[in-house]
Amino acid sequence: MLLEICASSLQSAINAQTGGAQRIELCCNLEQGGLTPSHGTIKLARQALSIEIFVLIRPRAGDFTYTEIELSQMQTDILFCKSIGIDGVVFGVLDAQNEIDIERNKQLIEVAKPMQTTFHRAFDCLKKPLQGLEQVIGLGYDRILTSGLAPTAVEGQFLLKELIAQAQNRIMILPGSGLNSQNISDFLAFTEAKEIHASAKKTILPVTESLFSAPYFETDVNEVQRLIAIL
Repeated sequence: MLLEICASSLQSAINAQTGGAQRIELCCNLEQGGLTPSHGTIKLARQALSIEIFVLIRPRAGDFTYTEIELSQMQTDILFCKSIGIDGVVFGVLDAQNEIDIERNKQLIEVAKPMQTTFHRAFDCLKKPLQGLEQVIGLGYDRILTSGLAPTAVEGQFLLKELIAQAQNRIMILPGSGLNSQNISDFLAFTEAKEIHASAKKTILPVTESLFSAPYFETDVNEVQRLIAIL
């Protein structure tokens, strides 16, 4: 069993490793579903961590249909990750019909090699997920991060179980969204998933009040430890 923690800051990444996670997905702006972190954050995380680091390649919030400028930005971020020894990158491109854009995904995978690649939760926008699974396998991705087309992985567990069975070890299905130490045991028993994606986050309140004060998320070392103990 492997635990991947979605870490939205350098401190969260360090907390995830301290808690015992085997891999992180490094991002920023978790409140918007996650965006690509700064090059400084990526570089410092690589220096600070010994566990695997996957970096989210998502230039903006919103949909997953990108312009040529946005795709160039994604390629540049992927090349930077490769240049400093990042283990994997996480991305996904859809067309205007919310179907997998074969050519553009293929281009990004070629840029990313030999890093590992994860097709992210753009997968949860597909109308035909079982067909989409075969397309992602054909493209050569290593794994799919998905909640089973539902708001949480627990709600999508029936489709997740079906995806894992259909994949037949040709690709790793990585369930994520809403998984925690309270629900993970029953979820694993039902789906037989081998890797788990969780944020294990807690809310941090601002130390001082100002015009820009707002709560933010940070990885909770104790929750990571609880998840690891269960796994």
